This record gives sequence, structure tokens and C-alpha cells, in this order.
Amino acid sequence: RTYTRLKVPGSLLFKAHVLSSCRHLMRPVVRFLLRRGVAWSEFSDLSKDIYVDVARQEYGIDGRPMNNSRVAMLTGLSRREVSRVRDSLVAKASEEDRPANRIAQILTGWHVDPEFTDEEGRPRDLLATGSSASLSSLLKRYAGDLPHGAIRKELLHRGLIQELDDGRVRVLKRDVVYANPDPEIVRQLGVALHDHGVTLEHNLDDDRESPPRFEGIADNVFVPASAAEDFGEYVESRGLDFLKEIDAWLANHEVSDPADTATREIRLGVGVYLIHDRN
Repeated sequence: RTYTRLKVPGSLLFKAHVLSSCRHLMRPVVRFLLRRGVAWSEFSDLSKDIYVDVARQEYGIDGRPMNNSRVAMLTGLSRREVSRVRDSLVAKASEEDRPANRIAQILTGWHVDPEFTDEEGRPRDLLATGSSASLSSLLKRYAGDLPHGAIRKELLHRGLIQELDDGRVRVLKRDVVYANPDPEIVRQLGVALHDHGVTLEHNLDDDRESPPRFEGIADNVFVPASAAEDFGEYVESRGLDFLKEIDAWLANHEVSDPADTATREIRLGVGVYLIHDRN
């Protein structure tokens, strides 16, 4: 895509463009928050947390966190408020749950990893235990240090696997489908908005040290509303096929031993989403 941006980031005109863009992107976020009973005061406290955290961690010198005085100058908060927020962030950091969705990784590995698929690329029925091509070896590779017994129960509870009469285990679904009240789908919303935002912010950063990241949109404002259902089915079909190819590519480039601390690991991926503006 072609990005047009002003070269005077300190100007009032540039800030007006930034605020206008922020107002636009915040509408679906605020709509989501209001539906879930999150009041403005709660969002205000949350935004303070993020302002202080980003300023401390990403605007320090030589990789060190920025001190409270400089954070106060950068964010417009008082030093007392910065200190209070910083202490709160330290306390919250120790309470956070694991961010990774291990179940999705397990299902992906079962469908694309050659050890767990047959000659035609279909997922095998796995023995419960064994050093290779078994459920235990699958969980060892993709569940990390999470309790394997608890993960197995969760897979059964969600209807993702079936225990066969011969003792083998069969995978029933390729992806996790979350129910609306499921906290995981709320977490996924935050991950999706964060990932897209990070890519856009990187591309708009004049001081970035690496090339722009791929980001593109295909849309058309002259499509009749009657085509929406057909387009949704088309995108779902093509999108899933594309993501399966991406899953396979990423699986083929994984480190052979995730416990090897000498190998620097990063998170890579692609997101696909349907655009459908309200009338």
C-alpha cells in the first residue's frame, strides 16, 4: 500500500490527523466496551496504565526504563500519578495469565506436522503415549510446560478430540470455535487489534530500522448489500485455505528444539479479517 504522511510530526495539523484517526479506530473499541459494561472511568484508568507502561519501556535511554520525571513530562501526568501507576503495573504483572493459546498451537501441529500426519497430509489417530507420533509427544512439543492432563481434559471438554475404543485419540476439529461468553474470544479480540496496530504503527514510523511490513486492504464501496452473504462465504473459504498454507509454512520453519535457549525465537504470522461496514 502507499502511505501518505506529513513530515512535520510536531505540527498541530499532524496532531489533528492523529486524533481524527484515533477517534475512528476507537469507535468499535468503545462499542465493545459499552456492551460489556466497562465505564469511561475504568477505560481512563486503563489508558493511564498503557501510557505510563509504553513511555517507561519504549522511550528510555540505552534500553533502560524511563524515570518517573521524564514519563510525567512525556505523558502529561503528574509524577505522583506516574509513581502510583508504575506500582500498580508491577503488581498486575505478577497476576497476569499466560497469553499463549496453546490449544490452537496443538491443533495446528496435529494437522501440519509430518510426525502427526499421514502420507496424504491428514491428521493421524494417535496413541495416548509414546516417544513419537503420540498424543503425549504432541503435547510435549506444542503445549510447553502446561499440565498435559489438564490440556487433554480441555480438548475433550471442547469436543476437539475423541478417545477411540482401541485407545487411540482422534482430532475432530482444525480450529477452536469459541462460545460468545468465552474469555478466550475476548483475549483474541485484543490480540487481533494489537497485531494490526503494531504493523500500521511500524509502517508509519519514519525512524524504523527495518523495511515496511506487508499490510493491504481490498475493498469496494459500490457492491450491492445483497452480495454480502456470498462474499462472506467466499472470504471464509479462501481465507481458511490461505491460513492453512501459512500454518504449514510456519510449522516447517519452527526450531527443532523449543527449549534451546541459544536460538532466538520470534512470533510471526498473518491475520485475515472480513470488512463489512454498517449501512
